[in-house]
Amino acid sequence: MRSRRIRRAWLTTAAAVSLAFTGPMAPARAGDVPPGGSDPAVQEPLAVEAAPSSLAATGWTSPGGTASPGDFTMSPGALNSETAARVARLDAVLPKSGVQNLLAGANRTVTPWCSRDPFGTAPDPDVKYCLQSDDSTSPEWVPQGLTGVSDAKDNELWGEAGNIQLFASYDGSDPGRETDPDPTTGDCTPAELEADDACNQKGVRITFVQSRTNPATGTPEVKYRHVLLGWTYVNSAGHVSFDGLHASEYPIQKGVHAGGIVWYGNYLYVADTRNGLRVFDMRYIMDLDPDGDPRTHDAMGADTDGVRTTADTEDKTKVGRHDNVWYSFGYRYVMPQVAAWKFKATQSNPAGSYACVSTGAPKASYISLDRSATPDRLIMGEYCRPKTGYPSTGRIASFQVAALEGRTADVTAEGWANYLPLADGGAQGAAVHDGTLYVNESKGTDEPGNLWRYKWSNGQLVASGQPVKTARGAEDLYVERGTGRLWSLSEHRPGSASDCTANRDAADPVGTDYCQRVLYGHKSSWVDAQP
Repeated sequence: MRSRRIRRAWLTTAAAVSLAFTGPMAPARAGDVPPGGSDPAVQEPLAVEAAPSSLAATGWTSPGGTASPGDFTMSPGALNSETAARVARLDAVLPKSGVQNLLAGANRTVTPWCSRDPFGTAPDPDVKYCLQSDDSTSPEWVPQGLTGVSDAKDNELWGEAGNIQLFASYDGSDPGRETDPDPTTGDCTPAELEADDACNQKGVRITFVQSRTNPATGTPEVKYRHVLLGWTYVNSAGHVSFDGLHASEYPIQKGVHAGGIVWYGNYLYVADTRNGLRVFDMRYIMDLDPDGDPRTHDAMGADTDGVRTTADTEDKTKVGRHDNVWYSFGYRYVMPQVAAWKFKATQSNPAGSYACVSTGAPKASYISLDRSATPDRLIMGEYCRPKTGYPSTGRIASFQVAALEGRTADVTAEGWANYLPLADGGAQGAAVHDGTLYVNESKGTDEPGNLWRYKWSNGQLVASGQPVKTARGAEDLYVERGTGRLWSLSEHRPGSASDCTANRDAADPVGTDYCQRVLYGHKSSWVDAQP
């Protein structure tokens, strides 16, 4: 879940100064640049975190013990009304596509049960979806959060669209937007930013996956389509525009990792590690290529200045409005953020560290939905590891998800809040169903992950049986109620010593690359029956 690569350019003094801001800086283009470098979607600059005081760990009780629900309190984003106004302006300019139309034109194909095997010696799942090879091995897009129509609707139906899963990926090869041409920094030069697709800071995308019957052949198939997430702003020319969300890794204290997502009704909630939640709306999926032919550069609408615009989805190096042309890093669909929730307390994690702390705001590393509870609850937990002086094993808590729709008052965790009982920490995803908490723990690239089960006893989380072995690089968890499956996905890819190729073990057959990414589902009944 967490890449540990440290980019040299981010260790320079200039880069360190830029870390005081959570937001991106769009490429400089005359008349079409953002008014400053911060991302208004995050609401306010977030300073690099200071080392915690000696009291930082005093809230810890024990593994599985109760945690403070108040630490999870979130406030509505201070700029939510401005964000709504900008999205309304964007809506007036760009045409929209609903989820069903987007999926009807899905342009990528899943192969069920291909030879990719991230499970090794772990038991095979009930179902395994293999992405196209460029997505399965991409150094750029790293899959993380997972949700689906079983979260979105109580009846698990979204019109006639059938069964749907969504997963989030962050831009793992994001080089930043450094314009210093010094070759020692390893950054992209201005010319490279213009010419090289991989040099662009794309942020986060959501992939819609649909199991359906092919209308032409009558045979079952699984298709998918990527959608770029964005945030809106008003540029220096007074035009409404958009940019991508921006993902980054420790020790960088900014960005959106998208380690967990929840689709609930019309809204998509995305975990923002350092801040809380970003909110998107399925009714605002913008279509920059309505005729489906990227060569035609379709006409778009006019902003408040009345100037007509067009869209170019062939050019993968630009995003937003530039010289009356809309760009989207080559993606046909863009979904802009409509609101945000921000932690009220301050995070006290030591800067540049995965160390767990026991008080203060948690990290929103992953989220999921519990529809077996009354009322429905959003689950939020954190990825961290115990260290000397920081004995916590990570915290997890639940919210009434309906409270997040009002955006008029603070929301506090309720129902329960606990420290995770994992001895080593490192929870990658968690889900709750019928009183059982399921937690994915990745064990790295050279052994299967652990799927833990816990129950509550007098408010304390206690293990229920031994961990079930699952995929290497196991990530978020999603409960699909109708099929009785517990879905997850793997994040690792081949290609370097740290990303699997050098770590193949004797149990894996030669020629089978166990690190290519898959979506998979275990039968919950099988998981629950394990000793």
